[in-house]
Amino acid sequence: MPFSSKYATCAGREIHYTEWGAQHTRTVVAWHGLARTGRDMDELAAHLSGLGWRVICPDTLGRGLSQWSPDPGNEYKLEFYARIAADLLDALGIERTHWIGTSMGGALGTVCAAGLFQPQLKSRIASLVVNDNAPRLAQPAVDRIRAYAGNPPAFDTMAELEAFFRQVYKPFGLLTDAQWCRLAETSARRLPDGRLTPHYDPRMVRQFTDHPDDYSIWEHYDEVRVPVLLLRGAESDLVLPDAVQEMTTRGPGTRGMLQVIEVAGCGHAPALNVPRQLECVADFLERHDASLPA
Repeated sequence: MPFSSKYATCAGREIHYTEWGAQHTRTVVAWHGLARTGRDMDELAAHLSGLGWRVICPDTLGRGLSQWSPDPGNEYKLEFYARIAADLLDALGIERTHWIGTSMGGALGTVCAAGLFQPQLKSRIASLVVNDNAPRLAQPAVDRIRAYAGNPPAFDTMAELEAFFRQVYKPFGLLTDAQWCRLAETSARRLPDGRLTPHYDPRMVRQFTDHPDDYSIWEHYDEVRVPVLLLRGAESDLVLPDAVQEMTTRGPGTRGMLQVIEVAGCGHAPALNVPRQLECVADFLERHDASLPA
């Protein structure tokens, strides 16, 4: 199913997003991971739009085709991303939506659903799918991600860039050659010298130095009052079993509103691109959609 590439001004910044299934009323926001773009959600968005969903896939500030922040120390953080999310829902006329987030996108969905940063969002998120994220992350994995994201290499050819992505994102699980090619093409930008590098602002990793506790979000998780599906890559080094166990004893876990599914053959993070993963997400959304208009 075709999608549209669009832009909106949110928190004073130009934000790019793709929209799938614009003719549908039921809405899902699908938000990508730290150093990725909204195009990671293509397979998921195509699947859901074919089932009657409108799917919005933003590029976070400083990623993909969205504007880079002129104030990285104050804007590359979850609180500002939540402000962008609130403005995006307003701009698109979305009163209530489901949220699917991979890694950083899952953390953002959690703080949005909690409403501590943007109180108006608490009643606007109907359910939350968190793809390999938890309110406590394993520090060695954070250091690993920060190391490659903060110093993106540059390559002469697309083939070299794709080979780099295949190595770094091997934990995503099975991707076809065509999917790897698209991932590389939608994640590339040219430098002034003509070389290719990943399509994001390297300064976005200042989130980890300027806001070192930004991903310690138990306070937010405890406030979430909607159903949550946690997809954990069985081999994830970022979301460890003890963090998942604690999630079952706090917040939605204490209210019988948390479902946990381990995704075999993946680390951090499942690519949401194969039938089993797509069906898990679609089934969860359908089960928890009574609050949205048909």
